[in-house]
Amino acid sequence: MLTGSMVALVTPFTKQGNVDYTLLAELIEMHIKQGTDAIVAVGTTGESPTLSHDEHVDVVRATVEIANGRIQVIAGNGSNATAESVQLTERMANLGVDAFLNVTPYYNKPSRAGLLAHYRAAAEAADIPQILYNVPGRTCCDLSTEMVAELAKIPNVVGIKEATGDVSRVKALKDACGDEFILLSGDDPTACEFLLQGGDGVISVTANLAPKTIKALVDSARRGERNQAEALDAPLRELHDKLFIEANPIPVKWAMARLGWINEFYRLPLTSPELESQKAIEAALHNAGLLK
Repeated sequence: MLTGSMVALVTPFTKQGNVDYTLLAELIEMHIKQGTDAIVAVGTTGESPTLSHDEHVDVVRATVEIANGRIQVIAGNGSNATAESVQLTERMANLGVDAFLNVTPYYNKPSRAGLLAHYRAAAEAADIPQILYNVPGRTCCDLSTEMVAELAKIPNVVGIKEATGDVSRVKALKDACGDEFILLSGDDPTACEFLLQGGDGVISVTANLAPKTIKALVDSARRGERNQAEALDAPLRELHDKLFIEANPIPVKWAMARLGWINEFYRLPLTSPELESQKAIEAALHNAGLLK
């Protein structure tokens, strides 16, 4: 089941700008030990726009090999060019991934017909579950409930990562797509309520820093334990917010480096956060109890 607490994993780099596979392995092992249900490899938090196609495939391959069946692996296969999305899907189809996560095409603002054709092409490229990813704040196009309902008829389109922050979409999507269609929050600040409204899980940026707490929060919320879920979420609310004080994944990589888990290396055009942002992120880490 592609449900529960999932981490949108960062991609660590070396000083020379290469993928740091040693640190990648350490992060995967940490998530396995902390109870994370699935890893999303090379999504937008994994800096997919700055990785070559070969690197993209290699990171997913390494993630699957390191995980070795101990945790589910979801591979990002999105692009704003349908041919690229199809090619990535085909290249990763034999790696052993449990599902693909396909972000809506960004920048070129496709029409309704274009969105439907894009997702159909990617879904038909491999007989592996596909999760739609709707994040109009970054892509400038929105997957409407009606479009999702149409795409849900494709046998291997099994769910959606919904990152609008609009928790009313949970009921709308359930009504339109049925209870078997998987609803995942892609918005940490509203994830707790999303789950309490009937969501099936979260693909979380904050889980990079607090995997055990996010796992407990998700489990409590899915059981309908509002008080417990909100109590677990409360210390993280400031952190949820500050991890988006600058473009993701800049803040989360800086925070992970501040905790000593990775080296603070990005690929241009991403750079270190501004000093004021660093102070805000550090304060949020302190208030969440992650930095003493």
